Amino acid sequence: MVSSKAILAGSSLAALTLFHPGSSATAQTTAPMTTLPSVEVDAPKRTQAPHRPKVRVAVDRRRSASQARPQAEAPAAVEGQSNRLDAARQSVLPPGGATAHTLTRQAIEALPQGSNASLDKVLLQFPGVTQDSAASGDLHIRNEHANLQYRINGVMLPDGVGAFGQILDTGIVGSMSLLTGALPAQYGQRTAGVLDIQTKADAFNNSGVVGVYGGSNGTISTNVEYGGTAGQTQYFLSGRFLQNNLGIENPTPSVNAIHDRTNQEKGFLYLSTMIDPTSRLTFVSGVSNATFQIPNNPGQTPANTAFGVSSFDSSRLNEHQNEFNQFNVVSYQTSNGEFDTQTSYFNRTSLLHFYPDPIGDLVFNGASSDVYRQSVVNGLQQDTAWRIGYAHTLRFGLSVSAERTLVNSGTTVLPLVDPVDPGAGTIDAPFSVFDSSAKTGWLIGTYVQDEWKITNNLTLNAGLRFDQMYQYVDANQLSPRVSLTWKPFEGTTFHAGYARNFTPPSQVIAAPVNLALVTPPGAPANTQTPEVGLNSPVLPERSHVFDVGVTQKVYAIPGLEVGADAYYKKARDLLDDGQFGAAYVLSGFNYDRGENVGVELKSTYKNGNFSAYANLAWAKQIATNVVSNQYLFGADELSYIDGHYIYTDHAQMLSASAGASYLWEGTRYSVSMVYGSGLRSGFANTDHLPGYTQVNFGLSHDFNIVAPNKPTTVRFDVVNAFDTIYQIRDGSGIGVFAPQYGPRRGFYFGVSQRF
Repeated sequence: MVSSKAILAGSSLAALTLFHPGSSATAQTTAPMTTLPSVEVDAPKRTQAPHRPKVRVAVDRRRSASQARPQAEAPAAVEGQSNRLDAARQSVLPPGGATAHTLTRQAIEALPQGSNASLDKVLLQFPGVTQDSAASGDLHIRNEHANLQYRINGVMLPDGVGAFGQILDTGIVGSMSLLTGALPAQYGQRTAGVLDIQTKADAFNNSGVVGVYGGSNGTISTNVEYGGTAGQTQYFLSGRFLQNNLGIENPTPSVNAIHDRTNQEKGFLYLSTMIDPTSRLTFVSGVSNATFQIPNNPGQTPANTAFGVSSFDSSRLNEHQNEFNQFNVVSYQTSNGEFDTQTSYFNRTSLLHFYPDPIGDLVFNGASSDVYRQSVVNGLQQDTAWRIGYAHTLRFGLSVSAERTLVNSGTTVLPLVDPVDPGAGTIDAPFSVFDSSAKTGWLIGTYVQDEWKITNNLTLNAGLRFDQMYQYVDANQLSPRVSLTWKPFEGTTFHAGYARNFTPPSQVIAAPVNLALVTPPGAPANTQTPEVGLNSPVLPERSHVFDVGVTQKVYAIPGLEVGADAYYKKARDLLDDGQFGAAYVLSGFNYDRGENVGVELKSTYKNGNFSAYANLAWAKQIATNVVSNQYLFGADELSYIDGHYIYTDHAQMLSASAGASYLWEGTRYSVSMVYGSGLRSGFANTDHLPGYTQVNFGLSHDFNIVAPNKPTTVRFDVVNAFDTIYQIRDGSGIGVFAPQYGPRRGFYFGVSQRF
């Protein structure tokens, strides 16, 4: 029988072997080493263990249980290998001097509504994120429009066709980080921000959750998720169904919107198989399908006669929109000490169809447009990190994607009584025009970047990125990126960076319009004939971005961390989008020059069961001279912009968010707040809307009804608790067609059960 002392000695020997200087587990250091005199020790002679006679042993139930234990521990072994590869993937695509804000799964659940809130509402709790209407893109990062990149487990999701619905459900998020500022070279195309979502990593324990959530505005939401481990494979799947009567913002301040029903279904699948201890194959798939009624604004005055109808109740308009999005990502990842690599294939299919009210739209708007947009993207992405030594880590990669887009628009218009005077009225002689544009475009990007640890406290990231686009416009750019990260003291981090960016327009939004179809002499002057008959192609944006910031842990108040960040962007061919017609779709254009400047302040605090955060941002974006799709603007507005720097429509001077949560005897109390000083409005965005504050409350408790490890969670939430009536948009300003109000006070109740 082996003694306990021998067992301990064997364990110690194994530990010494694991951390032997020749082992890959040894941490490298630059500390000075002391040379010791060489000592040679003869290895002890190995003696053969004494022969023992074989004895038959009856195996009882306890022995069987012991033999079964390694099988029970197999999922833990797979989880350990998976966690190691997760960490390796993070080393391939680190923030590298950019400004990073992170929300964990626990922090999301601590917010009012928790994972029942849509992803865009959760993002409002990050600094520098501004609320907007669904028709104008939901939100803006640092006053930018539609320049946000989504990544799942490090793989970029290509652009879709632009939609009301968020295709990703908050319930799949394990953690998410918003990267802004001077991004390192591995991040291209969408550069205002990168939302890097890591899928849930604690969901593979053969358990799941089923829940129901609902309340005001006819809201009902059901969700189910389940995850487990089978052999070397981890899997997680989830689904959610949502319906309510406030799919898009209400155009009136009333409690109940008219004709605003939405139905949304979302599904998500994650599969990961360990091929060997150093590599794995991962498959991620998501799908969303949604229908939206377009809300009505009652009491509008008819402007035209169409098909003999001159009197029409605007509350009975029947416009709606269907949206479908689906994506797949297959990734092969390896990590063998010096090299970490991830190679991925991705595709995305995105469809949007806007159905007008054929008569009502003509009566009120003079045009009825049936719009169909489709985008199919296939691509490859490869990223590698090579640890050359302690001081240098070289990162390089390549991405290639091909996109096939189709944009169809069938529009019924009315001729003008007086071709030179649009205000003179129309003739009840509707005619239709059909415009179509199809294109296969390519985006190619490659980069190389060196992370140089100059000292233990100072790191330089320097890289080059090259981007090439073959779309409606062919263009390319070589972009240098550089940043410094300095940690002079424990808990203090400074960063400063510069990035040259190249941002191609979304191919769907950049699709050209055939103006000859609605312009004399090809057609009689009509309600769609533009004042300015010029539609220069949409160009890629080129910019210089400078960013500097600091974060500091305040040791005098344990758990408190504060930070500040300042940025400046100077752009040529600044990209922007807007809704310029009755159809709820966006059209793109460029300003010749643009500037974006801002300052962000943030703070977080955690002490035991209490946590809190507060963010404040000041920002200003101005631009001048429209150089593409000029037909979208009136002649007077276009002339004014050509001679003045104006605020972009999504520019908001001040934005803020704050929140707190406290867990007391099993009950979590939470509060969140968003503030905005008002988006732009009026002729050429020369005015802005009044400021507003929206406060939300949440209450949740876990009950051990089924089992202690299978809690029943009950939650109650109040959205806009003080019933503040405020406008997000008032229907004026560049690229704004209709007013939108923030949500009125709503009460919501939910129950979820873990199984």
